Amino acid sequence: VEWIPDPKEENSSNAATRAAELVERTLTASILDSAGESIDEAELMVKVEDDSACDDANHVHAVDLGLSVKWACCNVGATKPEEYGGYYAWGETEEKSDYDYDTYKWCRGSWDTMTKYCMHSCCGTVDNKTVLDPKDDVAHVKWGGSWRMPTLEEQKELINECTWERTELNGVNGYRVTGPNGNSIFLPAAGYRGGSTLGLKGASGYYWSSSLGGSNCCHAYFLFFGVRHYWSYEGRSFGHCVRPVCE
Repeated sequence: VEWIPDPKEENSSNAATRAAELVERTLTASILDSAGESIDEAELMVKVEDDSACDDANHVHAVDLGLSVKWACCNVGATKPEEYGGYYAWGETEEKSDYDYDTYKWCRGSWDTMTKYCMHSCCGTVDNKTVLDPKDDVAHVKWGGSWRMPTLEEQKELINECTWERTELNGVNGYRVTGPNGNSIFLPAAGYRGGSTLGLKGASGYYWSSSLGGSNCCHAYFLFFGVRHYWSYEGRSFGHCVRPVCE
């Protein structure tokens, strides 16, 4: 049997075929004789149930929710929407086994010895930086292009302008976030890392913004969800997930 389009093709010219595997499509089956001549044909309408939360088979990609920026379909370090991806301290670009101020890149071992992103001398060396530089933004470092971590204001927009529905995707707890235009993303409840411990996995989500946490320079803002969803701030040394945005 010869199938058209051929599902085994993987070259770049067949990207549209791979993307179509997630939606309804028509396949033609040709029955061939020993000489390769077609004996008969049949058309099949195939519908694959889409449980990926993505309408695009190419990852990662930007999802237009009808907001001021587009949101990524996956977390940094993930290849599917339901995967947790990596956990990063604020302003760091690599994962590690221990998330504490003893191991934090931008201090000298304590919350009051910050060496970058500091507005008050009581917290360390003042540089008045309040938003991560691109070289300290894990989304930009890992993905390049115009990808970056969202600002606090962009996270507030996601919270206030979208509909949040607590749900599961392939057995993973999280929230489906639907924008004003009807498009949606899935945010898994990946928990957080503090010290060497992974806390609240499957119950809550913690997603860093690129914004320093107000007047307290040892904190940074993040998006939180559990029973409800809101923004808050906490110590920069904790390991949180990152969901990038782009223009």
